[in-house]
Amino acid sequence: MLALAWLVARLPLSWLQSAGALSGRVALRASGAFRRKTEQHLAIAGLPVTELATASAGQVGAAAAETLWIWFSRDERLKPLIRTEGMEWLLAAKASGRGVILLTPHLGSFEAAARMVAFSFPITVLYKPPRGALGHSLILEGRNRPGVHLAPASASGVRSLVRALRRGEAIGVLPDQVPSQGEGTWVPFFNRLAYTMTLPERLARLTGAVVLMGHAERLQHGQGWQMRIEPLETDPTPLEVNRAMEKIIRRLPEQYFWGYNRYKAPPGVSQPVREDA
Repeated sequence: MLALAWLVARLPLSWLQSAGALSGRVALRASGAFRRKTEQHLAIAGLPVTELATASAGQVGAAAAETLWIWFSRDERLKPLIRTEGMEWLLAAKASGRGVILLTPHLGSFEAAARMVAFSFPITVLYKPPRGALGHSLILEGRNRPGVHLAPASASGVRSLVRALRRGEAIGVLPDQVPSQGEGTWVPFFNRLAYTMTLPERLARLTGAVVLMGHAERLQHGQGWQMRIEPLETDPTPLEVNRAMEKIIRRLPEQYFWGYNRYKAPPGVSQPVREDA
């Protein structure tokens, strides 16, 4: 499996993204569940369903297809393909000795975003380990690049995040990932209540870290990604983080993962009495 991954990383990026985009569009037609979730979530957000469903499915496919390329490409090959706006926010935090909580929603390539940060200083990324041992070993091998460290979504993983922030390093969190029981609260996200993590707020208060929003827009024809970093200008409460994500997503709706089951209740958590907001 690892040999195949290294081989995939040698292919042209444009080929992988084109093949992935086609696969994503086919999956939208073939999978009723994927199509329903995508269309429902676009409708909840008040966005054009017909126009964006196919486009976003293609982008999800491209994201999946490029993942191994990003994981297993060396820095000298990847770095020229990531353009960055807002790097001054990262550098200012580094100069002050404060840690950075980088919130990257399911938009564009959060894998490229983590690698970009690692070019400047270490980043620890929170992730949910898959069930299969083979998939887990692939993630560990692929994501553990120079400057990138992994922390499982567990109590020990959170302790790793705290230690990284106290060292003045960065951590990466997907703020629209549905947290486990007791780790979130119900707040609006695109006009409907969503169980939203409280982790960024807790970590910021505990460590005094700077909270930044980031996303890596996928460019056409294998030209790479445009990384944009901006400060979160309010306290990182679940409500304010959701509002900040909404602004970013509305700027680039075709690259958001609309098929992700954002409004589910994790095991042990009851749905709110009112699901609209």
